[in-house]
Amino acid sequence: MSLRNIAIIAHVDHGKTTLVDQLFRQSGTFRDNERVEERAMDSNDLEKERGITILAKCTSVEWKGTRINIVDTPGHADFGGEVERILSMVDGVILLVDSAEGAMPQTKFVTGKALALGLKPIVVVNKIDRPDGRAEEVLDEVFDLFVNLDANDEQLDFPSLFASGRNGYAGETPDVREGDLSPLFDKIIEHVPEPDVDPDAEFKFLVTLLDRDNFVGRILTGKVESGKIDINMPIHAIDMDGKVVEAGRATKIMAFNGLERVPVESAKAGDIISLAGLTKATVSNTICDISVTEPIAAQPIDPPTLSMRFAVNDSPVAGREGDKVTSRVIRERLFREAESNVAIKVTESDDKDSFDVAGRGELQLGVLIETMRREGFELGISRPRVLYREEGGKREEPYETVVIDVDEEYSSTVVSKMQRRKAELTEQRPSGAGKTRLTFSAPSRGLIGYHGEFLSDTRGTGLMNRLFEKYGDYKGVIEGRPVGVLVSNGTGSTAAYALNMLEERGVLFVGAQTPVYEGMIIGENAKPGDLDVNPMKSKALTNFRVSGKEDAIRLTTPKVMTLEQAIAYIDNDELVEVTPKNIRLRKRYLDPNDRKKASRQAAAA
Repeated sequence: MSLRNIAIIAHVDHGKTTLVDQLFRQSGTFRDNERVEERAMDSNDLEKERGITILAKCTSVEWKGTRINIVDTPGHADFGGEVERILSMVDGVILLVDSAEGAMPQTKFVTGKALALGLKPIVVVNKIDRPDGRAEEVLDEVFDLFVNLDANDEQLDFPSLFASGRNGYAGETPDVREGDLSPLFDKIIEHVPEPDVDPDAEFKFLVTLLDRDNFVGRILTGKVESGKIDINMPIHAIDMDGKVVEAGRATKIMAFNGLERVPVESAKAGDIISLAGLTKATVSNTICDISVTEPIAAQPIDPPTLSMRFAVNDSPVAGREGDKVTSRVIRERLFREAESNVAIKVTESDDKDSFDVAGRGELQLGVLIETMRREGFELGISRPRVLYREEGGKREEPYETVVIDVDEEYSSTVVSKMQRRKAELTEQRPSGAGKTRLTFSAPSRGLIGYHGEFLSDTRGTGLMNRLFEKYGDYKGVIEGRPVGVLVSNGTGSTAAYALNMLEERGVLFVGAQTPVYEGMIIGENAKPGDLDVNPMKSKALTNFRVSGKEDAIRLTTPKVMTLEQAIAYIDNDELVEVTPKNIRLRKRYLDPNDRKKASRQAAAA
């Protein structure tokens, strides 16, 4: 059977996973009476809840006697480590672009990686039925983007289609409004080359994805670069330097059929397969015949730019809500994550009770924390900090390209706030429908904690997209949170009477009858500086009756933060306490005397 390996790349929310759903349906992968969930490729709970793809996944469909292996990739740059690895498995890419939004920063990020590898692109302008669509203009933007990314002449001569992934049709012209996805299938077979592999050489296979199964153990996924593998064949894994990691046998070989992994007896060069039988081999290792000593060159991964400290939860309520609380189990879990996710780096601290976890961005680390929380872990998380580097004796920090689509009336506020965070406006232009597109070059450090403020400033209508740009000159001090917090000065349950009095001091994060402890943050102070308060104070009762009926206390609904909002909100001397049931904000030092001592030491330094 003829073979094609292709990846679908797109910006977040441009309809990638929905298009794959329709490819499944129209290729006959599902039975007519089979119940299939929407966005079938978004298989884990977090992907379903957030509506984004987090993990790259392989699938396979058949069309007119040709097997097409499709890899669904994440659209967010924070998960770019997934994308960089899997591009080595494919021979072409489908670039999906929204007919209204056009080429966005993350589109640029993944497309640049694909073009640099020499992959052949097919451009699909999706959501062609949008009333604000501008398909022809978007196609011109994509061509300009390819030119800027140094595409070669063959790549610039790309085929293009206009489609609606949700409605399941595609065509050669922007006025297409009916039909099916046959033109897309035909374009893949016609334009994407068959895998350029050597079927007669020794067996070689580069691991690009790592999975775990309770029954067969470690599952390694990648493309067979040369030769053939049979079940129970002796193999060994070698690292990038050619050293043998381990030796064993191929106990199970699995190919992809739709959403399922199907056991097969053998696989040949060009196939994308999953392999079981080894216990130590990991991503970027070469699995090969025992006679092979030369590894396959693996794609270099962009370095992490952001770091957070994951510590053992040492609050007074530690261990009440989670069952994984010791440093040993946290350490095992983090190192297991770093093994399969090469974009994450874990470093153990000297005290052995905390770990520095470095990654691509707040979203990537936020997803890891949320996953661990659901597994029963309790953690203390520090404020994110950027990773500096020294170049020529000068300190450099990471910069990001920030593209903001905002209503014209809010653009001046956004520009003013971004400039305060040391960002430089590089482009401003109308983007249609009364919106303005602002492009900034901003230090990553200044963007930490800005997203919530941005949504408030734009009344929830603004869209912000960020992408790592470069390491540049250190920008100096950037002002942090302009206000302080309200800190509980005791342990107990909050009282409505006390909270009613505290409402005039600022915004509360807790409601009545909520357990609190000394050093826990219960609200935001309206003024700069922190304030120790007593949220448990109740009304003094006497045995005298008072004439007249007292009004019932009505509290304002407290501001409840999500995990990402909490991580972005905290200051350097604060932590987010994460448990399976709650997300609490707290001071790093719970005792007020310890806090004063630490602030004096910080000021002296």
